[in-house]
Amino acid sequence: MTALGDLLKTQITATGPMRLDTYMSACLMHPEHGYYSTNDPFGAAGDFVTAPEISQMFGELVGLCLAQTWMDQGAARNFALAELGPGRGTLLADILRATQKVPGFHNALGGVHLVETSPALRAVQAKTLARADLHWHDSVDTLPAMPLFVVANEFFDALPIRQFQRAGSGWCERLVGVEDDAFTLGLGAPHSNEMVAHRLEDTKEGDLIEVAQNSASIATALSQRIAQHGGAALVIDYGDWRSLGDTLQAVKDHEVTSIFDAPGEADLSAHVDFEALALGLTPGCCHTRLTPQGVFLERLGITPRAQALAKQMTGASLDAHLAAHRRLTHAEEMGTLFKVMALYPESAAPPPGLDT
Repeated sequence: MTALGDLLKTQITATGPMRLDTYMSACLMHPEHGYYSTNDPFGAAGDFVTAPEISQMFGELVGLCLAQTWMDQGAARNFALAELGPGRGTLLADILRATQKVPGFHNALGGVHLVETSPALRAVQAKTLARADLHWHDSVDTLPAMPLFVVANEFFDALPIRQFQRAGSGWCERLVGVEDDAFTLGLGAPHSNEMVAHRLEDTKEGDLIEVAQNSASIATALSQRIAQHGGAALVIDYGDWRSLGDTLQAVKDHEVTSIFDAPGEADLSAHVDFEALALGLTPGCCHTRLTPQGVFLERLGITPRAQALAKQMTGASLDAHLAAHRRLTHAEEMGTLFKVMALYPESAAPPPGLDT
C-alpha cells in the first residue's frame, strides 16, 4: 500500500466512510502524495497519452479554430488565451505556433493563462512555453475580465465525482470504507437529494449516476466571462450528454487498475456529463451540441494537413504519423469516444467544426 493509502485508511478508520469525491481529490491533489502534485503523468513515460501528445495536428487545428472564432467575433484588440489543466503545455505550444501567421492574433494576445494547481506541472509548463507571457491560476475565478478563448482538453474528466445508486424514490451514495485493512465500496442510507432529484425521471431501481459538483460551477464562471466580454471555450473530453453507470477508472503505467490499488500513484478519471456543464451556463452564453472528436477534426481539415505532413516523411516516422491520424479520428479509437462542445456568446456564431 502507498503512503497516501495508509493515511486515508487511518482517516476512514477514525472518522467513518469517506465520500468518493473526497477520496478521489486526495488521490489526485494531496499536497505531498497526490498524483498530480508530484508527477508528470503525460506522454509515453507517464501513465497516459493525450491528443496533443499524439500529434501536433490536434493542437494546430484547435488553435486555428480559436483564431477563426476570434476573427468571427470582430478580432478583439486585447484578449486572453487560456487552457484548463494544460498538462505539459504541449497543446498551448502547438496553438501558439499554428496561429503565428494569423494576421493580428499574436499582437492582440494579452497573455497566456494556465489554470493549474500542480507545482510539478507548472515547472514543466514554464519550460515548454518559455517564450510566452504566462500567467498561472489556481481556478477559473481569477481569469481576466476580457475576451477569453479557452480550451479544456481532458480536464473535466479529472474532477472528483460522487456516485449515487437509485433506491426507490431516493438515492444511496457510494462511500469508501475499510474492511480487513482493505478499501471497500459501500452504500450509505437511502435519502432524498435535491442535487440529483431530476434524475428520477430517467433512471430505474439500482441505476448508478455520477455527479462532478465542480463542473457546473466552472462552466458558470467561464460562461459569465464569455457572455459579458466575448470569446469561446472548447471542451474536449470523453463522456456523453448525461451520466449513467459507473465510469470511474484508474490508470497506472498505461494499464487500467483498481481505484484502490495505488492511491496517489494512479490517475483517476470518470466520463464527463456534458449536460451538467450546459446546465451551469449563465444567460447570454450558449453551447453547441456534442460533436465527435473525429468529425470535428475532419471538418477542420485534419486529413489534408496529415497528407501535407506525410509528404515530408518516410519509414517509421510516416507509419507513426498515419497511426496518429487514425488514433485521433477513427471511430474505434478516439474519434467517437471523445466529444467536443463549445461555449460561446448567444449573439455570436459558433466556433467552426461543431454542430449547433
